[in-house]
Amino acid sequence: MIDDDGVYVGKAGPDAAGDRGWLLGHFKAPGDLRQSDEVEIKWGVHPRGERRAAWTDGEKRTALLVLVSGRFRLEFPGRDVVLAEQGDYVVWGRGVDHSWEAEEESVVLTVRWPSIPGYRAP
Repeated sequence: MIDDDGVYVGKAGPDAAGDRGWLLGHFKAPGDLRQSDEVEIKWGVHPRGERRAAWTDGEKRTALLVLVSGRFRLEFPGRDVVLAEQGDYVVWGRGVDHSWEAEEESVVLTVRWPSIPGYRAP
């Protein structure tokens, strides 16, 4: 909800449901306070065993992923990282492709930058 003073107040779960988990980024409508070409933010809720459909290919953004709850594994070329405690996080740069799997039911917060129109995973 946007107040007259230019403040948006929402709930991550319901708000994320409309854009595959994304709360903020280039894909929001012009004039929406959550529209941004600089950054994307995602509230990801993943059931145990869920995997990313395919590895990224030619990653063009830097990303930060923070574990809110659960156990979440990120796969990078030659290395896996397991986030097991609330607040564990990983950052990866442009050109570092990745995949992931929720080892337990997990909630993660992802921040990516920049927000690139037309660039999205299958």
